[in-house]
Amino acid sequence: MIQIGDKMPAFEASDQNGNIVHSSDFFGKKVIIYFYPKDNTPGCTAEACNLRDNYEALTAKGYIVVGISKDSVASHKKFEQRNNLPFTLLSDSTTALLQEFGAWGEKKNYGKTTMGTLRKTFIFDETSTLVRIIEKVDTKNHAAQIL
Repeated sequence: MIQIGDKMPAFEASDQNGNIVHSSDFFGKKVIIYFYPKDNTPGCTAEACNLRDNYEALTAKGYIVVGISKDSVASHKKFEQRNNLPFTLLSDSTTALLQEFGAWGEKKNYGKTTMGTLRKTFIFDETSTLVRIIEKVDTKNHAAQIL
């Protein structure tokens, strides 16, 4: 699990268009990586649309936005198209990235404990150093939390 001051872990993953994205692609840029449980669910859609609606404000501050979940590339493509999302969505079907970032763990839902994606956001500076973690994400106001 990464912590403030750590460098972005080296990774590669497929985006919603089937392109391979490498962590090294982000060097020299400020990056917001947000982990979310599932495409096309109410909370995840609210979060993605809030980031979409505030995308210009985020990019004006120099940020690149990347969403990651364990959904498939095809699911991400549908989610992107349905919601007109202007940012990259990465598929982590093996949960390797989720685990490395500490965004995979125990969740309680209706009294049951299961393993799943923990909604978290990681903000990296231009040197790929982690400068902030948002653990209590407000899905409807996430961009304001970041800015």
